[in-house]
Amino acid sequence: MSGEAAGEGPVLVVGSGFVGSEIARRLAGAGRAVTLASRGRPGRPPEAYGARWTSLDATDPAACAEVVAGVGPRAVVLVHGPSDVTWCEAHPAEAAEAHAAATASFAALPGLDRLVMISTDNVFDGASAHPVEETPTAPANAYGRAKRRAEELLLARAVSPATVLRVSLVYGHEPADGGKWLNFFASCAHRLVRGEPVEAPDDQWTTPVLVDDVAAVTALLLRPGAAVPELLHLGGPERVSRAGWAREVARALGVPPELVRPVPRASGRYASRPENTCLASTRLAAVPGMGAVPLRGVAAGAAALAPAFRTP
Repeated sequence: MSGEAAGEGPVLVVGSGFVGSEIARRLAGAGRAVTLASRGRPGRPPEAYGARWTSLDATDPAACAEVVAGVGPRAVVLVHGPSDVTWCEAHPAEAAEAHAAATASFAALPGLDRLVMISTDNVFDGASAHPVEETPTAPANAYGRAKRRAEELLLARAVSPATVLRVSLVYGHEPADGGKWLNFFASCAHRLVRGEPVEAPDDQWTTPVLVDDVAAVTALLLRPGAAVPELLHLGGPERVSRAGWAREVARALGVPPELVRPVPRASGRYASRPENTCLASTRLAAVPGMGAVPLRGVAAGAAALAPAFRTP
């Protein structure tokens, strides 16, 4: 067993989507016993990377208790609830209930080494280009309000050490036939390699963070005995417009950047996003082990991912 994993017990990851699955893969690769729990089985079998899956409706307290009894986790990572901003805007009550119900159930668990909830930059209204942990929240959409309420529930009710990890726009490789709305990078890359134009807002800014880096930071937070604040921000090292980022993707793929067509965010599905969905941190650098996790910028991230999108 690796030094990272030595002496560490089972982990329950609630939510088996893009981010939850990558966190599970990272932890399993470090030697931890990982169980993914979600309503539907993940597209990529967790058994392929040494984890397991169990069915769970995270809004059902009795079901949560049953899964916990079966897994016996030492740590829990919450990556649950709907995260599509546009869907949440159309279904605000459902989004709020889904996030709050699961949070309340897991906050009541005693004896954990740590409970981590993955949250979002949408808890801010976009007025600041560099909001830090001390910046007052002001959600501008239903998704942000749902996540902010879940944050408050967790930190008020947790009986084990708990941390809210807000992440900025997460990206990485996803297959084109994944059966869901793809992350922004993957959506752009698949269209660009086919020679198709991509419309992207030039007035909506983010600090993109590679999903591998999110998983690496989450693994650090779960180490027993680690001195971890209750609230942390994780954004990439660069603030970039979606249009500028899409052009960087095109350059990495070796296709004409002119395929990217800048548009105002109000003209499409990004209308409910704030001008800035960005994060900065005054605390993350002090987390033990962060020196070994260099967060990648958009050019480095694009270069690392490009070969996976060029391969048929």
